[in-house]
Amino acid sequence: MKYVSIVALLMAGIIHLLPVSGVMGVSTLMRLYGIEVNDPNTAILLQHRALLFGALGVLMLCAIALPWLRITALTVGLFSAASFIVVAITVGGYNPAIGRVVFADIVASVLLAAGLVAELWVTSTQVAKVADTTALL
Repeated sequence: MKYVSIVALLMAGIIHLLPVSGVMGVSTLMRLYGIEVNDPNTAILLQHRALLFGALGVLMLCAIALPWLRITALTVGLFSAASFIVVAITVGGYNPAIGRVVFADIVASVLLAAGLVAELWVTSTQVAKVADTTALL
């Protein structure tokens, strides 16, 4: 059970690192999202988005080695992926490239939700064991 959160963080971290290539420029952004990027404002926003996803991916990968960071990384990652799904469904009419992003975020959301539940369960059983031990003292 303790490895569920680690696997979730690894897979979701990799998924979140995939769009980082968008910082390379407009042509990469157009390939990633299947949209025309005709003005610098849109390019700035999308490249910033790529950087933020990179930071989130790194956070998730770091949390694999830092157990105290896991619940935070799982929660933030789940919020990020799930919120994109909600926005995409609400707006609708997205292209196939965005559809692939939605699918990736569905996969990431399932993994992160399972990882979060597992990590909360592991943490609660560890706390319960410590409480039982201190009660004996």
